[in-house]
Amino acid sequence: MTRAALAGIKIADFSRVLARPYATMLLADLGAEVVKVERPVTGDETRSWIPPVDSKGKSTYFQSVNRNKTGITLDLSSEADQVKARQLIVESDVVVENFGAGGMRKFGLDYETIKKLNPKIIYCSITGFGSQGPLADLPGYDMLVQAMSGLMSITGDSDGEPTKVGVAVIDVIAGLHATTGILAALHSREKSGIGQKVEIDLFSSALSGMANQSGAFAAAGVNPSRIGNHHPSIVPYGVFKAKDRDLAIAIGNDKQYESFANLIGLTENKYPHNIDRVKNREQLIQVINSKLSMKIAEAWIELFRKNGIPAGPINTIAEAFDFAKNNGLEAIVDVAGEKSVANPIKLSGTPVSYYKGSPNLD
Repeated sequence: MTRAALAGIKIADFSRVLARPYATMLLADLGAEVVKVERPVTGDETRSWIPPVDSKGKSTYFQSVNRNKTGITLDLSSEADQVKARQLIVESDVVVENFGAGGMRKFGLDYETIKKLNPKIIYCSITGFGSQGPLADLPGYDMLVQAMSGLMSITGDSDGEPTKVGVAVIDVIAGLHATTGILAALHSREKSGIGQKVEIDLFSSALSGMANQSGAFAAAGVNPSRIGNHHPSIVPYGVFKAKDRDLAIAIGNDKQYESFANLIGLTENKYPHNIDRVKNREQLIQVINSKLSMKIAEAWIELFRKNGIPAGPINTIAEAFDFAKNNGLEAIVDVAGEKSVANPIKLSGTPVSYYKGSPNLD
């Protein structure tokens, strides 16, 4: 049997909701032993975030980020359970927690205390707005961070209201940052023999994750605004209207655009250079929609793909899974009787594995 990439790594997972459990699930898929610690009776909040539920009545939200973990319950207000928690952490390579700034200190489970007992520990703390400053105690819910980070201000139609993304995208980005930080700290420990603290906050993750949009402000003082389904720096790149339905077209360079323009019969005002297309965005989009309205979306998509033009339908989630299945992508896996979305990381020598569904409470 192939040895997993993170075989031998033990993680004490004191995290809840989405960002942190997502990170520990990815690490579990890669072979780490993850012990998820939950409070008695209620457990992780997402156990009660229903509907939807699976055929056994289990929250699909909870399931989506907690496979491959062993579950235990501990009441951290109990001194006896604090001792158990401390022993678990001392025996682990990594601890992940999201109890808020200083939240683990009152239980004697904070980084400064634990590193004296286990100098090799990698201690990942995830907060909403950092461990210092006036907002350190503010809970970091994804919706709040989407609003406060500016993400909602650039999402939605130009004449519509600020709109959140349809998934807790900041939680996911923060979880990926946490995973990267933990793996970097593990690699560093291989050379130094010493662990360290990894700090992630959702707000900073949001600013980083907005990439070119936040980068435009940092580098040039540009304050982006909402432009719906189109791109601030590239045209045509967005949602367009065919005869029967909308489709997505993503033209990334002038050569692609030249081919695209010829295919749709756009011979006048072609604007061969992207900077001119951006300046004339509204006029060009109207012309393109007029040309596309002559055929159904499926016909255009087939024509574009044959000619190397990035285009595709706007699928529902169900259609997206069908698309994956029909194109050789294993998107859903069965993990001990639970259906789960496959880990997208493909490793040729130490592949991810699925061996355990999400834990029952205790």
